[in-house]
Amino acid sequence: MSGLLIQERYRVVKLLGQRGFSKTFLAVDDEQNPPLPCIIKQFWSQVQTPEALEQSKALFELKAVRLSELGMHPQIPALIAHFEQGQHLYLIQELIDGIDLDQVMEEEGAFSEAQIWQILNDLLPVLKFIHDRQVIHQDVKPKNIIRRSSDGCLVLVDFGVLKLASQIEQYITGISIGSPEYAAPEQTRGEAVFASDLYSLGVTCIHLLTQISPFDLFDVVNDCWAWRQYLTTSVSDRLGQILDKLIQNAVSRRFQSADEVMQAIGSQSKSQQRLQFKIQHPSWQCLHTLTGHFGSVNSVAFSPEGIILASGSDDKTIKLWDLDTQQAIATLNGHTQAIKSVAFSPDGKMLATASDDRTVKLWDINTVQEIYTLAGHSHAVKAVSFSQDGKFLVSASWDKTIRLWNVNTGAEICQLTGHQLQVTSVVFSPNLGVDNAALLLASASFDRTVRLWALATESSDLCISGQFENRPYCILSAHAWAVMTVAFNPEGNILATGSDDRTIKLWEVTTGHIIHTLSGHSWSVVALAFTPDGKTLISGSWDKTIKLWKVSTGQEIATLCGHLDSVSAVAISPVAQLIASSSKDRTIKLWRLTQAGTNSVNAI
Repeated sequence: MSGLLIQERYRVVKLLGQRGFSKTFLAVDDEQNPPLPCIIKQFWSQVQTPEALEQSKALFELKAVRLSELGMHPQIPALIAHFEQGQHLYLIQELIDGIDLDQVMEEEGAFSEAQIWQILNDLLPVLKFIHDRQVIHQDVKPKNIIRRSSDGCLVLVDFGVLKLASQIEQYITGISIGSPEYAAPEQTRGEAVFASDLYSLGVTCIHLLTQISPFDLFDVVNDCWAWRQYLTTSVSDRLGQILDKLIQNAVSRRFQSADEVMQAIGSQSKSQQRLQFKIQHPSWQCLHTLTGHFGSVNSVAFSPEGIILASGSDDKTIKLWDLDTQQAIATLNGHTQAIKSVAFSPDGKMLATASDDRTVKLWDINTVQEIYTLAGHSHAVKAVSFSQDGKFLVSASWDKTIRLWNVNTGAEICQLTGHQLQVTSVVFSPNLGVDNAALLLASASFDRTVRLWALATESSDLCISGQFENRPYCILSAHAWAVMTVAFNPEGNILATGSDDRTIKLWEVTTGHIIHTLSGHSWSVVALAFTPDGKTLISGSWDKTIKLWKVSTGQEIATLCGHLDSVSAVAISPVAQLIASSSKDRTIKLWRLTQAGTNSVNAI
């Protein structure tokens, strides 16, 4: 198949492997300049009836959506595209430049105890991430763990036989058990659970320690593992006990979750440990925790008067909260999938909401009724933002486009294209853009860039400036991984960007120069907000923390701890010293400034 062109852009270079009802190819994307290497996974179904074929396609779409979510993690390849062509279904994924652990072992010999600890510390958080999203990898093995060339980080690849915990039948790939050498007993029976991936990780570790096939490390007569006798150097009792529990045949005797393993090995990032000893004044304390959503809370926004808080959730609802009573005063229903972004109009009369159902909705706050449904995006919509005059709305989608809408009519004005991968965030600048003659907005993408767009205004209409012709006037590219969020300071002269590379960058808008790079989060930075005076930046991360930073120096001021899962959004009240944060733990926390305290603040 070498030279075959798929969708008139993905050119096959060579076949990498075949398993069951799927093939994997190395390819290049000819639409990129220069052509970008990628991985193609081709699937075909073994079912024949029209009903079964439809179920197969539906499951493929579900798995593709889940792979898109997983690809947000810096140690999982990004999903570039998915589609149907002819009799086949295709996934196009990022190619990870590096060598797998099988190759590392061949070149460097048996792994040391220190290397095994590093594998556990690197991969357990990745397994926790995928398990939290109800996915079982089902094929953890040395060949599917790549040591990335750029930074030496371990990346988990090949989700071709992943199992959705809510799905039993595997219409696309058949009932697959992964690789028999590494598969847990229950997985070989088609009954994989989360602990099955932990078993495979344990078997991977003993294989790397001994350089012996797992088949030969198992004593069939005595029905137990006998890996220690093949060690060339001894390992500590502590590591041995951890590995022994990982590879127990009985699920009940095994570690049940990645969290449980991490607790057993006492993994905690050095940055988190250091935070316990820093002193900083003032501090923020969690005064209230709002509950009521039945899914992850993905977005929060304060009304301009600071009286109402809006929240959007995976449970498909938007809630309005009275901040005086901390009670939900309304629940907005209408979206058919998860709500990913909420934003108040500058006058506080309308709320815009973005959803995975590919639509944006505008709501009347006084009547709590839907005004418009804005349709046009072909994939999930992840962010919305109002212009400062409230006339225009911008939306960002995983269809790689940004769309501009007329708020008064609900009509689509135009769309901006240019990002190579999914657009994750978009926001209008609070000030005029180039030469004070255009609106300015910033967008972020999985393609690791931030783009600044100048939009000319003529009367009440909005159009793309002829000078820029649907092209950003500035592309900011310094992040190593996907850019997840963007925020302008109140003056509009500084842009903050947060990334999967765990850093925040502050940019000078007029020159595109980096002012500061802020480091301290131990996982992806997915939310940013400036205080009304512009002196402090607030960030939220998948590491479950919120951090406050001094904008002028880039110094970390405080860390707020208390959420039990990833932080998804942060917002600051425009009229009070009040921060709202939302999380995958299904809660919203309200943090208020107090007079003194430690740098590491725990929620009450």
